[in-house]
Amino acid sequence: MNLFALGVNHETAPVNIRETVSFTADRVFSALQELKDQQLVAESIILSTCNRTEIYFTVKNSQAQPVIDWLHQFFCLTNESLKPYIYLHQDINAVTHIMRVASGLNSLVLGEPQILGQIKDAYNLAHKTESVHHTLENLFQHVFRTAKQVRTDTAIGSSPVSVAFAAVSLAKQFFGDLSQQTALLIGAGETIELVARHLHESHIGRIVIANRTFNRAHALAEQLGGYAIELDELEQHLHEADMVIASTGSPTQLIKRDQVKKALKKRRHRPMFMVDIAVPRDIEASINDFEDVYLYSVDDLQEIIAENKRSRQDAASEAEDIIQMQAERFMCQYQAIQCVNPLIRAYRHQADMIKKQMLEQAMHQLALGQKPEAVIHRLAHQLTNKLIHTPSHQLHEAGIAGKQDLIEMAEQLLFDKESR
Repeated sequence: MNLFALGVNHETAPVNIRETVSFTADRVFSALQELKDQQLVAESIILSTCNRTEIYFTVKNSQAQPVIDWLHQFFCLTNESLKPYIYLHQDINAVTHIMRVASGLNSLVLGEPQILGQIKDAYNLAHKTESVHHTLENLFQHVFRTAKQVRTDTAIGSSPVSVAFAAVSLAKQFFGDLSQQTALLIGAGETIELVARHLHESHIGRIVIANRTFNRAHALAEQLGGYAIELDELEQHLHEADMVIASTGSPTQLIKRDQVKKALKKRRHRPMFMVDIAVPRDIEASINDFEDVYLYSVDDLQEIIAENKRSRQDAASEAEDIIQMQAERFMCQYQAIQCVNPLIRAYRHQADMIKKQMLEQAMHQLALGQKPEAVIHRLAHQLTNKLIHTPSHQLHEAGIAGKQDLIEMAEQLLFDKESR
């Protein structure tokens, strides 16, 4: 099949490694173009989130190393520097892996629903670059159906568990009562929206939302009784924040050490709680050196997330069974198609050759002045006889040999349901 899933994730690589191979949407587009233009792959999809970067691809040979080499070159990394962190799955193992990712079984928070939407976005972007063809098209339609079945048939997504939920849970452990606290949220994407809603449900005292697109931040803040600011106003409002939770797609850090130092002075060193969910990071890591700052990254949420995982293990076990069955079903369908397509092509070619032969005869008869009605009747009769001769002969031989199973299969192949 020559299908591969190549990547790094939160289980194999720390955040500082993951952020070195993190794609923005623009870079995904150019990367897909490069893979295609350099003829490194036949098809490809790139998924890049805060917890993983993965490339799903097919190749004409069985070699994945050129794509691994390309990944190092694309991010200007030394050869094999990703080797300790990278994983590579092939064929059914790749299918199973992709299904597990889409169903939330390979997420930092077991069963989180956001990843399926992110995979659909990656699939749609790959379509725009014409990087998805027959194999990945069929595979990802099957993946989407499987993820839906997992959500429907198991309790994997029955409770509101996500990285956002884990971040808010940690804040509640830190402060206890949130009703007197001010939260500064940076970003206005799905993760920050979830954080904002969890904080609102936890009766947070005040919410301030900063985003590059002010209107988006304002729309979210208005729903939750908060207010919005521009990103370039961050420094002016930082001292107001008891907690800062950041999740943007910014390629550069938005909160620097000197900004926090000034904010702490204005706060008279009242503690600040910070969670940086973003990859690459939004908050400078050295800020954690300040005595009055408690900075957590996505990797620091592991304990809360581990507890959530335990509560979902039974559902996850059911989901694994569904995925295993669906992965095997896809592979059987794929292999059957690979076997049957050449047969269909050969059969169509044979029928086409018979048609051409009969048509040439009919045209010659018309040129000799024979009556068109007689020629058409003869053409229809001869064409029908030619097309049904071999199947009829083989069925007759099967009847003599008592091959009842072949006869029953022929009945399914030769007649549509309405005609039987």
